Amino acid sequence: MITAFGARAAGAVQRWPWWLQVGALYVAARLVSACIFMAAALHQGPNPWFPAVPDYWNFINIWDARWYGRIITDGYPSRLPTDAAGNVQENAWAFYPLFPALGQALAGLTGISPATALTVVAMLAGLGAALVLYCLFRHKASHTAALWGVAFFATFPVSAILQAPYAEPLTIFLLATALLLVIGHHYFAAMPVVVLLCLSRPVGVPFAAMVGLLFLWRLVERRREQRPGTHSLRELASLAGLTVIGGASALLWPATAWAATGDIEAYTKTETVWRGHRLVPFKPWFDTGVDLFGPVLGIVAPFVFAGLFVLLLFSPPVVRLGVELRLWCACYMGYLLLFLHPQTSTFRMLLPLFPLALAAALLSRSKAYRGTVLTMFILLQIVWIVWLWAWAQLPGGGDYPP
Repeated sequence: MITAFGARAAGAVQRWPWWLQVGALYVAARLVSACIFMAAALHQGPNPWFPAVPDYWNFINIWDARWYGRIITDGYPSRLPTDAAGNVQENAWAFYPLFPALGQALAGLTGISPATALTVVAMLAGLGAALVLYCLFRHKASHTAALWGVAFFATFPVSAILQAPYAEPLTIFLLATALLLVIGHHYFAAMPVVVLLCLSRPVGVPFAAMVGLLFLWRLVERRREQRPGTHSLRELASLAGLTVIGGASALLWPATAWAATGDIEAYTKTETVWRGHRLVPFKPWFDTGVDLFGPVLGIVAPFVFAGLFVLLLFSPPVVRLGVELRLWCACYMGYLLLFLHPQTSTFRMLLPLFPLALAAALLSRSKAYRGTVLTMFILLQIVWIVWLWAWAQLPGGGDYPP
């Protein structure tokens, strides 16, 4: 009887329109994350923000969420704060303006608190991202595979961030929209989306690199005339224009910080405060490798990691994603290797690699495989929230940021 009821329920869900299926799936995933958040909050001790054992809403409004709320109330500083030795201190210029601007607009229109407004923006952006992701995945896969791809994205171990007042949901929504437009050859339409994307989080450089490489690929493809769908000169020109717009937009926020503070390095100085040293490309990966694996294996580890990722890009499920999504994954990972300081927040930085969620779904049609991956992701989500989101001071001081 229970089996028959389950079969009827599944059949009814399958008859829903795609947007309702995706929406229901995403909401269900967020409810699971909310339950994990609430359970973890019961064990939260004293912390820098609120009393022990906070409620759900206070518990998700910590870490970077506090910075975004502060930006709404106080704005960005006109002078970089420094200590007695002249070293730049943590400040708001590390956080891009689009997300707090939307939160401020919503708070002003409705009268709700900045924290509530930011949470609403994040939750709506996350839902929008799931819907756009499905449309993006449908260009490469069947309805079922695309739905599983969205499910993997929505339950990814760090996906709980999609319902916290962080900029990630907005960035994923804009990035997925831009990629969808690029895949559809709507390059002019993608331009304003890319400008907004570059004001949400620092993903403009890898996106500009991706469309630049795509332009070269299409140019070579046209010259060889291997396919009937070769780009026209007009499409190539618009793709070149998108590359220029992407590159220029990537500089918008650093240029704004420079104009406001008078310091040409205002953004980079602020961004590197959290890592404790100036930016040296690639070096942090080797430093972390040495710390984790020793002086020999630690030097080799970044090369092994990069090699494994290259092999992943040429695996059959990833090849099925198409040139645009593969280029994005390659450029974004290259950007992380070039500029990122690997730490506990690195897990959160992997969310823009969401095309790989579809590749994971395409790896096998087995329900057992897909169900196992989904279960594993939810279990790892518990680990991420309990280990990183819940605040705990380290024995030597400091903490592990999520």
